[in-house]
Amino acid sequence: MSPILRPHGRVFGPRHSGKVRRVLGATALCAAGVALAVNVHADTVPGKDKNFMVKAAEAGNAEIAASKIALEKTSNPAVKDFAQKMIEQHTQVGDQLKQLASSKDVSLPAEPTVAQRTKIAVLEKLKGNTFDKRYASMIGVSAHKDAVKLFQKASTSAQDPDVKNFAAKTLPGLQEHLQMATELKSKVDASKQ
Repeated sequence: MSPILRPHGRVFGPRHSGKVRRVLGATALCAAGVALAVNVHADTVPGKDKNFMVKAAEAGNAEIAASKIALEKTSNPAVKDFAQKMIEQHTQVGDQLKQLASSKDVSLPAEPTVAQRTKIAVLEKLKGNTFDKRYASMIGVSAHKDAVKLFQKASTSAQDPDVKNFAAKTLPGLQEHLQMATELKSKVDASKQ
């Protein structure tokens, strides 16, 4: 085999081909190792932890969507205040959840579930105090009871430490929301508007 003249005057011949092969082989192994590491990382989040993240995102999306409707439909200042807080706080928690999911290579839904959208559509057709009562009951109390249960379970049983920490860190805020919702429900139930 005759030597090959390369730019800059370097000559590569048979005695260099082994080195080139070793360098190319090492490069290929490194690339494969990086690809494998990425795939292993993606597969390290247990299914139930992924399921928690998806359900948490859906619940947050539903509360935000319903609370935006509440801001438009209600004339009750207490309902408006609660709805605004839910939008702000659930958006903040949702952003944190998105960061966590992204770091774990988990895709999150951008909308509530079909069942949640159906409930929101029913809510959207209501007016006045009837709307306020249903919003306080359905989105305020019921949805937050479900969220508290979901986050309590994940805060004790999630296998991924980051998921477990997120659930534990978020839980007190959800418990506070449930308390606020219970108080709001009492106010609107007593109201005769």
